[in-house]
Amino acid sequence: MPTETRRSVCALDCPDTCALLIDVDTEGRGSKLRGDPAHPVTRGFLCGKVARYLEREYSPNRLLHPLRRMGAKGDGHFARISWDEALDEIASRLKAVAAEFGSESILPYSYAGTMGLLNGSGMDRRFFHRLGASRLDRTICSSAGGVGLMDALGARYGVEPEQFRHAKLIIAWGANILGTNVHLWPFIVEARRNGAKFYTIDPHQNRTGKLADRHYAIRPGSDTALALAMMQVITTEGLENRAYVSANTLGFSALKEKVRLWTPQRAAELTGIAAEDIVQLAREYATTRPAAIRLNYGVQRSERGAMAVRTISLLPALTGAWMDPGGGVQLSTSGAFQVNAAGLERPDLQMQSPLAREARLLNMSLLGDLLTRVDDPPVKAMVVYNSNPAAIAPDQNTVRSGLRRPDLFTVVLEHFQTDTADFADIVLPSTTFLEHTDLYRAYGHYYLQLGRPALSAPGETLPNTEIFRRLAARMGFTEPCFDDSDDDMVRTTLDSSHPFVKGITLEQLDSERSVRLNIGAPFLPFAGSGFGTSTGKCEFNAETLDYTPPVESRLGEPDLVKRYPLEMISPKNDDSMNSTFGFRPEVDAQTAIVTIHPADAGLRAITTGDAVRMFNGRGQCLLTANVAGTVAQGVVSTPSVRWPKLAGDGNSVNMLTSQRLTDKGGGPSFYSCLVQVEKVLEL
Repeated sequence: MPTETRRSVCALDCPDTCALLIDVDTEGRGSKLRGDPAHPVTRGFLCGKVARYLEREYSPNRLLHPLRRMGAKGDGHFARISWDEALDEIASRLKAVAAEFGSESILPYSYAGTMGLLNGSGMDRRFFHRLGASRLDRTICSSAGGVGLMDALGARYGVEPEQFRHAKLIIAWGANILGTNVHLWPFIVEARRNGAKFYTIDPHQNRTGKLADRHYAIRPGSDTALALAMMQVITTEGLENRAYVSANTLGFSALKEKVRLWTPQRAAELTGIAAEDIVQLAREYATTRPAAIRLNYGVQRSERGAMAVRTISLLPALTGAWMDPGGGVQLSTSGAFQVNAAGLERPDLQMQSPLAREARLLNMSLLGDLLTRVDDPPVKAMVVYNSNPAAIAPDQNTVRSGLRRPDLFTVVLEHFQTDTADFADIVLPSTTFLEHTDLYRAYGHYYLQLGRPALSAPGETLPNTEIFRRLAARMGFTEPCFDDSDDDMVRTTLDSSHPFVKGITLEQLDSERSVRLNIGAPFLPFAGSGFGTSTGKCEFNAETLDYTPPVESRLGEPDLVKRYPLEMISPKNDDSMNSTFGFRPEVDAQTAIVTIHPADAGLRAITTGDAVRMFNGRGQCLLTANVAGTVAQGVVSTPSVRWPKLAGDGNSVNMLTSQRLTDKGGGPSFYSCLVQVEKVLEL
C-alpha cells in the first residue's frame, strides 16, 4: 500500500534520544521504523531494540482496557472494567487513604519508562503535588553519578558526541557503547580512522571491549583507586597542564599531596590492573590531545559510585583536556536543558494540598523498606507508572512482600501485564511514545526535540497526561493548570530565560522537530573558568577525595566474602532497555545467563550450558552458565533485567541485590553484590 512518512522521537532511557521516521500505510498502520538521517546524532540508523519497536506497538499482549484484579496479588488475574469505573474507584480509594492516614501515605513510583517531559514529569507531578502525596526521590539509575559530576564540575555538561571524531585517545570507562550508546560509535570509528586509540575500562569485556585497542579489566567498584593512581602518576611526573591548572582550577598543591600515596602498586592491589599498565594509561592520557573519556553510569552503581564519578571527572581538569574540541569527559549533557521545570511540574501546588507544605521525600531505591517498615505514616497506596519495580528494584524478596500487602492499594499504568501489574488492584492502559505528544531533552547530545502522535492510540489507551487530568477532575482539583493541553504544557516548559533555551518555541519545534540548544559550536563549556562552582573554577577539594573498598566486595566484610566469594555485576543487556523488552523470548534467554571465569567454574564443576543457582543471604535465582574469560576470576556477570514471571523459579537477579545505598546521591549499589554460584544437579 502507499505509505506516508511521519516523524517521532524515541522516548526510551538512552542517551541517544533518536529522531525517528515511520512509514504509515493508508489505514494508519506503521510498517517500518528507522532513524532520521537528517538528525546530527541519529544519522539514519537505530539500535536493534528500537528498530523492532513495532513488535511492541502491535503485540497481541498489549493492554488495551482498564482492568480490576480478581485474584490474589501477584497471580495476574484481572477483569475488564470501564474507564469511569476505574477512575471512580481510584479516586474513592485515594480519598479514603488520605482521610485516614494522611496524604503522605500515598506514594507515586515512576522513573524513565518514558523520557518525555510531559508524560514523565508533567501532569503527574502536578497531580501528586496537589494531592499532597509523598514525593519520590528518583534515584534508581543516575543519582550518585549526578552528584559526583556536580561535585567535580558544578554542572551536568560534557563533550558533545559530534566532537569525539576529533579525539586522539578515547577511553570508554564503564561504558558499553555498542550496547547502550550506539550512536556515539560512528564518531569513534571516524576518530580511529584518523589515528585515535580506543580503550575500555570495565569488569566485563563486552562487545565494546572486544573491539578496543586495549581493555582494562577493573575490579567492580574500584574505579576511584584507578583514577587516584592516574593522578599520582600525572602529578609525580609533572604531566599536568600547568597553564590550565593555574588559570582554571583551585587546590592543585593539596591534590598533588593527597594522591602522593596512591601509587600504581597500591591501586593494582585494589583494581586488579597491573601497576605498569596504570602508569602507561596515565602517561598516555596526559600526553595525548585531544583525549576524551566516555564515562557511563555503570561506574556509579557501586557503594563508592559518586566518588568514582567525581574522581574520574577531575582528570580532564588536571590535563587541560577541556581546551580541545574532542577533549574532556561525557557522563551526561542533561544540565544544558534549562527548561522551566517548575512551571511544568508545579511544586507550588503542595501549598494548596491538605499538607500546605512540602511533602516528605522517599527514596525509590528503598522501596522494599518503604512498603514494609515505614510507619509515619505507612505507605497505604501506590501509583506506579513508567516503571516496573517488581523487576527493577533491589532486594526483591522485600519488595514483593510489600507489594503483596492486602492493605496496599496499587494502581499501575502500563503497556503490558508486567510483574508489577500482576500486583496491582487497578491496571490502566497507557499509550506508547508513537501515540502521543511529548517534549524531549537528551543526556547524550544537545538537541531538544518534539514528538507528535505518529500512530493512533489502540483500544482505550490514554497518554499519562490525560490519565492524570481525568484523575485530577475525579479528585475535585479545580486549579486551571489541570485543564492545560499538552501544547500548553510544552509552551510553559519552554518559557525559560536561560540562554541555552531562550527563544526556542513550540512553533519552531513543530517545524524542525529537532533544535540545537543555544550553546554555540563547538561547545567547550570548560575551556576556561566556566565551571558551575561559586568561583567558576574546578575545585579539586582534595581533602575529601578518598577510597575504601565496598562492604560487598572481595576486599570488604570478611565474613561475607567467606560465604559469598564472587563479586556480581548486572550490566544492561544489549538487546534490552532495563525491563522494557523483557517480553521478547530472546531477551528473556539473554538475561537468564551468568558469565563465570573458567577458574571459578572449574572449582564448581560448572561448564557452559549448565543450570546454576546464584544466591546470597537475600535470595537466589536460577541461571544458565556461560564459562568465559571475559570476566576476571572472582567476578560473575549477568545481564539485567529479566521479567521474574518468565523465569522457571519466578526470580531474577534483583533477588540478590541489596538496599544498601551509594556514598552520595542515595543511589542503589547494584554492582556491589557478593554471591555464591553452584551447579544445579536436579531441576
